[in-house]
Amino acid sequence: MAIQLPIADDSALAPPRDGVVRGACPHDCPDTCAWHVTVENGRAVRMAGDPDHPFTQGFLCAKVNRYVERTYHAERLLRPLKRVGAKGSGSFVPVSWDEALDTIASRLGEIARSADGPQAILPYSYAGTMGMIQGGSMDRRFFHALGASRLLRTICSAAGAAGMQMTVGANIGADAEGIPESDLVLLWGTNTLTSNPHLWPFVLRARERGARVIAIDPIRTRTAAQCDEWIAIRPGTDAALALGIMHVLFEEGLEDRDYLERHTVGADDLRGRACEYGPARAASITGVAPEKIVELARAYGAARAAFIRVNYGLQRHAGGGMAVRTIACLPAVTGHWRRAGGGVQLSTSANFDFDRHALGRPDLGPPARTINMIRLGDALTRPDAGVGGPPVRALVVYNSNPAVVAPERGTVRRGLAREDLFTVVLDHFRTDTADWADFVLPATTQLEHWDVHLAYGHHYVTLNRPAIAPVGEALPNSEIFRRLAARMGLDDPALRDDDLTMIRQALAGAGPKLRGITLEGLLETGWARINVAAPFLPFAEGGFPTPTGKCELRSERLAAEGIDPLPTFTPPYEHPPAVPELAARYPLTLISSPAHQFLNSTFVNVDTLRRTAREPECLLHPDDAAARGIATGARVRVWNDRGSFEATARVAPEIRAGVAWAPSLWWGRYAADGRTVNETTSQGETDMGRGPVFYDNLVEVGPAESSVMPNADRR
Repeated sequence: MAIQLPIADDSALAPPRDGVVRGACPHDCPDTCAWHVTVENGRAVRMAGDPDHPFTQGFLCAKVNRYVERTYHAERLLRPLKRVGAKGSGSFVPVSWDEALDTIASRLGEIARSADGPQAILPYSYAGTMGMIQGGSMDRRFFHALGASRLLRTICSAAGAAGMQMTVGANIGADAEGIPESDLVLLWGTNTLTSNPHLWPFVLRARERGARVIAIDPIRTRTAAQCDEWIAIRPGTDAALALGIMHVLFEEGLEDRDYLERHTVGADDLRGRACEYGPARAASITGVAPEKIVELARAYGAARAAFIRVNYGLQRHAGGGMAVRTIACLPAVTGHWRRAGGGVQLSTSANFDFDRHALGRPDLGPPARTINMIRLGDALTRPDAGVGGPPVRALVVYNSNPAVVAPERGTVRRGLAREDLFTVVLDHFRTDTADWADFVLPATTQLEHWDVHLAYGHHYVTLNRPAIAPVGEALPNSEIFRRLAARMGLDDPALRDDDLTMIRQALAGAGPKLRGITLEGLLETGWARINVAAPFLPFAEGGFPTPTGKCELRSERLAAEGIDPLPTFTPPYEHPPAVPELAARYPLTLISSPAHQFLNSTFVNVDTLRRTAREPECLLHPDDAAARGIATGARVRVWNDRGSFEATARVAPEIRAGVAWAPSLWWGRYAADGRTVNETTSQGETDMGRGPVFYDNLVEVGPAESSVMPNADRR
């Protein structure tokens, strides 16, 4: 069947009864795949990756291959629901859209007119969709016009993004399409085959041409198992390893002095700092042998073009921003930015200069307080604990599942249980969060609405066009907020723009890297490369978007914030050597990266994927398991002062001693004890960007029947 061709009249751009429709994967993944949806008699029947897309290359991941199954899931929300039972009970009855929207508008209006004012209303969303329209357009306009509190959306990438900004000037990195030119690939804190699978074919091409591929990770992930070498680093010590590498580079004359002189500031200061981190000291911090640090540094210094893929897990501790910043200095020290296949990539997102002001219209309302989303527990239960302003009296959740994903879950649940909190949830399913809502509104999936997407792992804009009509009475997020705005009497014309209009606005006011990309062009081609070379060498000749125009090895901006201006090792809050009493009680560092079958909490309710993931588990090193009398298959409890959860033990030498791994993020309803890893995580913030510290988390693990937890049940 032929690809559906564009139609000039917007009103005629309806989903086909039969055909193949182009679209984009909406999920929080750097790959942002272009896909084809086969439709027969108005129903989606198959999905496949676009074979012509240079990054997707014709395949989808194990999760998204189940997207049709997820769209037509038996538990899909089909009508608005109103709570009739106790909060948290999940007792609802279907109601009409008119009743739901009228009641929600009335309640929000009452709160906005009260003494607490509209700032008592809090939106809560993140990356349930990465689409510019369904993720950050009409929703922002609505809450801005209302005068609601603003949300600092930090839960994933804020620390690392800040680290990149303070070093190279923006969250811009090396182009993955250049990796085949690399002669050394460092996969640093990234489980590529799970979280970035479309990068792997480029890595394999580099290896076929002789490149060595090394994984640096506390866990021997499925990716590490496929690499030439696995370096098992202690969690939270990546900056110390990077400084140890720099020490050897400078000491042995492996730096690119010309690049340092022409395109950096602070090179001499960095040289002095690196002198403090000889291999022995770096080894004592990282747990990586001194000779291995020397070997790795020599390989990096000798490489013509070394590519570092750094991911977000390693920035989820107190020093996360500094860790990414320190690693980001490496290609400037060696001049690897000069050549295709060289440099470092955390993200490519800052290259996508959509007109975000036009999309979100922050000018529609007055300034308002901002609440950090990772401190939702405090915001709902302790308004005096640093969030300021009036108590949160209404919570509107969309594109997120905070009852599962937010840290310190016990506190979040106490907040959601407040009888005086009015909660509205937009979703595809009755999630753990939806169970606490007063109203649950059915939202469309990616197969049922318009959107346009950036990517944070490549350089292609992708259009998503609806392949099928909305299932049941589901509506796009954008339409739900349009209807709420109308019912609340918010009459700015911007609150009536349709989705295609907003796509045009986002592109019409875009910056130079998107100039010339139009909705009409995307309707014809489905995707387009932004205006950068292929492969893109962002800093081959310097030109860093920093205040100095150079890579800031020394950052005066950090100094002005009271942060060390030079790369350094900033230990986790719960770094065992720094907190010996706490570490004596809780000697294991818990990492909780997503299971291969899930994407954060998405896809957990897809039966085929959940069965493959089996059940919540906890991976332990054999030495740690033996000391606790734990064998594979045993039921264990994982706990600290913040809370606990139960899991099934798996014992294997695929993890560093002193580290535990509990793949996330299970919904509570699918866990035997109803609890998840986020019972144990804290609401602490990183050194830069105010990001989360999910992996800054000391715990103890023991047989479930004998674990003693004096503080865990304080809810």
